[in-house]
Amino acid sequence: MRMTLPNILTLFRLLAAPGVVLAFLLLPRPIADWTAFALFVAASVTDYVDGYLARRLGQISQIGTMLDPIADKAMVLIALLALAVWSPLAHWAALPGAIILFREVFVSGLREFLGDVAGTLKVTKLAKWKTTIQMVAIALLLAQGAFNTNLGMAIFGMDRATIEAILTGQAADRTGLRSTMMLAQWGGYIGIALLWAAALLTAITGWDYFTKARRHLGET
Repeated sequence: MRMTLPNILTLFRLLAAPGVVLAFLLLPRPIADWTAFALFVAASVTDYVDGYLARRLGQISQIGTMLDPIADKAMVLIALLALAVWSPLAHWAALPGAIILFREVFVSGLREFLGDVAGTLKVTKLAKWKTTIQMVAIALLLAQGAFNTNLGMAIFGMDRATIEAILTGQAADRTGLRSTMMLAQWGGYIGIALLWAAALLTAITGWDYFTKARRHLGET
């Protein structure tokens, strides 16, 4: 494998995927959440940068072309696995995550069956929007796990009356409880909403890919 800069970035993205799970297995929270968040965001950025650099520098390679979609899928699917196990919103993320997983498995199987013909089915703008929204949603939900842990630490040792007094402004908010709770709540609301939006676009683009592939399957 020729170690060009685009290929190095692709390899980083491929290795960052299991790194998200390792962060939760090896590190205490919220350090694990922030480490997973940083790995995922960095890997997401390389998803856009490596292809641009490969074209700009004339360093497009067969190995890079092969590894790039594998790294993309590994990054998203392993991050969804981490959310399903460690996110406080795992219950709400399960169904949209399952839709995204099903689509990726289905389309990957379809591409494998089509072989060389699969390359003629171009990625649509809607699919690119799906990818962007999906990455933002996962990153936000990883961060929300850290916000939620910080919230638990902030209220540790407080009784309900004290918490309510701080939240209603009747008592001084010396630990930043109100802002911590707002981040935990709204990070979850927006993250789950975006994940559902990504799941909807995933289903639409998956169906679009299937309809375009039907003529190569002998179907009309």
